[in-house]
Amino acid sequence: MRVLIVSQNFWPEGFRINEVAKSLSEKGVEVEILTGKPNYPAGKVFDGYQADGCLQETFHGIPVHRVPLRPRGRGAVGLARNYLSFVLNGLVFAPRLLRGKRFDAIFVYATSPVLQALPAIYLGWRKKTPVALWVQDLWPESLSATGYVKNRYILKAVEWVVRYIYKRMSLLLVQSEAFFGPVGKLAPATEIRYYPNSVDDSFARPVEGDTPGLPGLDAGFSVMFAGNIGSAQAVEVIVEAATLLAADADIQFVVVGDGSRRDWMLQEIKARGLSNVHLPGRFPSERMPGFMQQASALLVTLADEEIFAATVPNKIQAYLAAGRPIIASVNGEGARLVLAAGAGVTAAAQDGAALAEAIRTLHAMPPAEREQMGANGRAYYRAKFDHESLVSDLIRHLQTMRRKS
Repeated sequence: MRVLIVSQNFWPEGFRINEVAKSLSEKGVEVEILTGKPNYPAGKVFDGYQADGCLQETFHGIPVHRVPLRPRGRGAVGLARNYLSFVLNGLVFAPRLLRGKRFDAIFVYATSPVLQALPAIYLGWRKKTPVALWVQDLWPESLSATGYVKNRYILKAVEWVVRYIYKRMSLLLVQSEAFFGPVGKLAPATEIRYYPNSVDDSFARPVEGDTPGLPGLDAGFSVMFAGNIGSAQAVEVIVEAATLLAADADIQFVVVGDGSRRDWMLQEIKARGLSNVHLPGRFPSERMPGFMQQASALLVTLADEEIFAATVPNKIQAYLAAGRPIIASVNGEGARLVLAAGAGVTAAAQDGAALAEAIRTLHAMPPAEREQMGANGRAYYRAKFDHESLVSDLIRHLQTMRRKS
């Protein structure tokens, strides 16, 4: 089977699609990638790359075709230019980069922006190939919830574009069961299937050898947050909880990653005189299992918005696999999943006092009880989110889509 993956973000950026592509290839699928130039989450093009010009390289033997891409920078204007540049450059350059190539399926990894599906639709039309879209974020809701777009006329226009995209898909895969309603409303005639996220199995395997230490991670009771530090994550709640817990020197927060709100966090930590919050920066994804398995607990946060109550952040699957207790400062599906797994404690989204209390509760538990939570999470990951099983499911979804087309 020959599959073209279309994703604005790809290795060396740390996204789930990297492991999916690698595993598809290992299972005998002939995979190629259409993507842009890496610049997430810092908003600057990675060293060794240039924003202009096309580039062809390989990732574990998989051909990767990169179109020009304006880096996202900071703020709404830069983000809009970033989104539109991939769409326009994909439409212009992708047909030339993929000239003469035939595919059985085109698979779109639809994190924000879902607009990246437009070049895939065009390629599908030109090559007479069915297109599947894996919905990671709900649009236009995510634009409103993150504060990038508030104008209702713009949001309505975006909704029209999303409806156009969904209706032209042969298959829609949704990462959360709560997505069925809003996605189905925009595309009532398109087939929709539940297809959750997972992580590479390295997260579930005990890390061998020494893992580099991080400030705060091996001292006392460490609470680790990993991933994008942005507006959607409502990281203000971490600073608020750390302020409330500042008197307890045993509790340390370690925030690993980068993003649009990291500088604000650094400024706020300095202004409040907090010594219990550490921001060591961004690290390669292969380092993360070792860091996570060192932590006393793993923290996930999201903003208190209706859209995020329907979302399951991919880091929850990573945390489950790592086998450490989880503190979920989220509403809805993410919190439900953590409780269903018996893997941790929850607090209302964007409630610093509730988060501080949840941390105190977990901190006060006997170590054996916390270890059991971690074991419960890893067992739940194996049963529900095993990476290899889900990749096999994806192949079956794409093969069925191809037959139906």
